[in-house]
Amino acid sequence: MSAVVSPDLAHFSREIASLGMKPLWERSARLAPGTAAEPAIWRWSDTQPLLMRACELITAKQAERRVLMLENPALAGTTFSTDTLFTGLQAILPGEIARTHRHTPNALRLVVEGEGAYTAVGGERIAMRPGDFIVTPGWSWHDHGNEGSAPVVWLDGLDTAFANLFGAHFREDYPEEKQASHDAADSLLSYPYEQARSALERLSRSGNPHPSHGWKLRYAHPVTGRDPFPTMAVFMQWLPKGFAGREYRSTDGAVYCVVEGRAAPRSARRASSSRRTTCSPCLPGRSTGFTQRPTACSSAIRTARRRKRSGSGARPEPHIFHST
Repeated sequence: MSAVVSPDLAHFSREIASLGMKPLWERSARLAPGTAAEPAIWRWSDTQPLLMRACELITAKQAERRVLMLENPALAGTTFSTDTLFTGLQAILPGEIARTHRHTPNALRLVVEGEGAYTAVGGERIAMRPGDFIVTPGWSWHDHGNEGSAPVVWLDGLDTAFANLFGAHFREDYPEEKQASHDAADSLLSYPYEQARSALERLSRSGNPHPSHGWKLRYAHPVTGRDPFPTMAVFMQWLPKGFAGREYRSTDGAVYCVVEGRAAPRSARRASSSRRTTCSPCLPGRSTGFTQRPTACSSAIRTARRRKRSGSGARPEPHIFHST
């Protein structure tokens, strides 16, 4: 639709502007898909040394959450990796505690490195192991601790943008450093990596991989069958050796983290080979694809439950993985 321009309409627009009004037809004429965000990549070889340096410079008690936010270069000042996703790398040293607090945004944790840490959510104490995915519902008391002998690092994903949109982004500190908690080996808030990987292995034996997504699982709540949160969906993909995925587009933003192997994400004609890619956002309206060398697994956090895709054919609903 092209904009209608005339001296009378221009004068009319200026006249009503003084009353805090604007004509909708001018705004509608400029609507277009896309995002200001740019494809970006944060490599583990770069970020891990910086995380360890941060551990030397500031304690978990001083920082409360020792997090390096992964801010998209084109979204400076927003703290966001995409328009709708906040992601950051959090590190905790042996013996440290990240004190109990709660906030309105929902949070997801994907453990990147290290063992011996835990997260306590609403009184449930959940062990954190590499590749595990853990859910922290909004306004749930939660804290983290490391009882192991080495640093533990995980990727945080929050739907902060949605809380901001509704003017409902706030937080509260717990009166004590730690909440009372009990071990929860079978918590519905935890999705162990070994179970997800086994499910992917079984899926890989059932047929050929999807031409764009390889073998793909969607994390779902075992009771509702829905995504962890209405605002965020999480997937795990297995891309076999030699896989060269077709490019595709979607209307949601996504952040990918390589859990195993080596990947070469391609987004908007930019490619980068990486092992343990900490974060690689895929953006609304941009073409995206993946090339694999050795077999690899990657996890994706995406926004919006219902998505429209375009490109090389329709994509079937991914297989569902339930926490047990």
